[in-house]
Amino acid sequence: MEDTPEQRPESLLPYEDWTEQALRQVVVRALEHAAAHGLPGGHHFYITFRTDHPNAVLPKRLRAQYPQEITIVLQNQFWDLKVDEAAGEFSVGLSFGGVPSVIHVPLPAITGFADPEVKFGLRFKAELPPAIEAEPATLPAPTPAPVALAPPPAEPEGSATPQVVSLDAFRRRTPPRE
Repeated sequence: MEDTPEQRPESLLPYEDWTEQALRQVVVRALEHAAAHGLPGGHHFYITFRTDHPNAVLPKRLRAQYPQEITIVLQNQFWDLKVDEAAGEFSVGLSFGGVPSVIHVPLPAITGFADPEVKFGLRFKAELPPAIEAEPATLPAPTPAPVALAPPPAEPEGSATPQVVSLDAFRRRTPPRE
């Protein structure tokens, strides 16, 4: 007979925390691989993170537009992807509305990671300092190719739906010459 979650005794060991830490390492390894080798084939990453994490560094206009959470897409047009596991962050260059920017994302601020090419995704609880109350995040359903070229419509106040920043406008339309 299998125990249901209601029947399981409360553990004195933090198994859920250990599991989440181990799964965050999957994100770190994927980012390290992309930084070292690029993204093979059709692989691309959707990374959702809390913009209100005190160590998140992004342009003020993006923080104002996405005060709690944003989803970025690493696909064709990104540069200088660096993972600093010791510092607990990654940085990457992206264009937002045609303006190039480098953002720094604390690993504990990540709430979602997906690679739609292989239908792989993970969700995490944001590890925020006690002063910031974390809300549960939902990862948007991956689409084959984001098509929102216009700014997304304004969300009602209090909405926790993450936003996808589309980079389609900057995607190379012709294959590279060999």
